[in-house]
Amino acid sequence: MSITTLHEDNFEQEVLRADRPVCIDFWAPWCGPCRMLSPVIDELAEEETAVKFCKINVDEEPGLAAQFGVNTIPTLLFCKDGALTGRTVGFRPKAELKKLIDEIQ
Repeated sequence: MSITTLHEDNFEQEVLRADRPVCIDFWAPWCGPCRMLSPVIDELAEEETAVKFCKINVDEEPGLAAQFGVNTIPTLLFCKDGALTGRTVGFRPKAELKKLIDEIQ
C-alpha cells in the first residue's frame, strides 16, 4: 500500500474525511531517527491495509506541524473518524507500533 504525502491542501480530504484509521508520520530528511523509522512505516503500510499511512515533512509543512503541536520528530499521530486518537514521539520498534495501530482499528 502506498504512503500519502500530506500538505495543507489535501489534509482535510486525506485525514479528516478518511474512510479508515490514519497514521501520520511527521518527519524531516535530516532527522536520523526519522530515517530509521521510515522503513518500519513502509513495512507497516504494506501489512496493515486497514489503516491509511501518511507522511508530513515538517520543513515543507510547518503549519501542520504547529497545528498538532509537533515539536519533536519523528512524531506519529493516529486519527480515526477525523479525530486524534493517539500520539507517539521518537523511534519505536515495529512491534510496539503494531500494537498502537491495532488499538485504533
